[in-house]
Amino acid sequence: MDCERPAEDHGTRQNGGAGEGGEAAGAESEGDRERSREPRVNISLVGGTPLLWRAGDIRRVREEDGVVGALVGSLARQPRQNVRLGRPLEILQEEASLLLQRGRAAVQHTHNQEDEESHVKAVEAYQSRLEHSYEEQCVLALEDKKAVLQRVMNAKQNDHTCDEGTEQAMRERLSSLQKGFTLPRSAMAVQLCTARAGFGHCPEEAAFLAADWPMPRDERSETRFRVYRDLRGRGFYLTAAGKFGGDYLVYPGDPLRFHAHFIALCLSMDEQLPLCDVLAVARLGSNVKKTVLLCSPRDSGVEGEVVYSSLQWSGMV
Repeated sequence: MDCERPAEDHGTRQNGGAGEGGEAAGAESEGDRERSREPRVNISLVGGTPLLWRAGDIRRVREEDGVVGALVGSLARQPRQNVRLGRPLEILQEEASLLLQRGRAAVQHTHNQEDEESHVKAVEAYQSRLEHSYEEQCVLALEDKKAVLQRVMNAKQNDHTCDEGTEQAMRERLSSLQKGFTLPRSAMAVQLCTARAGFGHCPEEAAFLAADWPMPRDERSETRFRVYRDLRGRGFYLTAAGKFGGDYLVYPGDPLRFHAHFIALCLSMDEQLPLCDVLAVARLGSNVKKTVLLCSPRDSGVEGEVVYSSLQWSGMV
């Protein structure tokens, strides 16, 4: 991997170069303004884990920001399998932090009075729909009971096995059913909305689940974030690489079209790595046909200042 970025020779551009540069800068700033006017992506938090629920948000961040993530939800029509998963999309902490830093996302963890009022109104509307459904089911259940008694009476009359006392008793039962029938609440049919997200958490629960966001960023987290930001700036796609012994799998394009070329291992500049660990990760990268990258941000803190060292296992000498 070529770790050096091409230097921009601004001094050698003459005449038309300045005009082209001005036009490019104007177009870039206009593009930034257009993107800033777009609605921001909503990141929901569950136990500090950033999740994307809306299909439009998932598509936008993948196409425009290179956020891959992993689907962790079950499918409504096939809930008892884990071969194919659905929403929500779980994204990395670094992906969520970069989206927030660029102003592309908003975290839903603060609930003002308006949110609480809208939640109360939604609950009241839901309870009203339940009550209306219960009344309709009471009418249907009463009609069904009456139909059953009427069929029994008609059958006995046709067979000539019904005397006057039995017929009178059945008529009284039918009349009492009309006046005093009630459908038990436990027998009420309730619709379960499993095809899409429903009410979710109430404001108090959502605030509790989001209490640990943003995550406290220690030196290790800061190193991972700076490496992720730099690689994304170079156009690479990144996913988690826990099962490969690294921090990120680095793809030259969308993971649906390309295999990963690199295993990124994030280290600080002054961190010491034992030789046996270097040999182990190099051999692992060779076995899975990937190059291991040791990624170390400089101490200056300048964005993009990351030093990359590649490791490849060439065998015993």
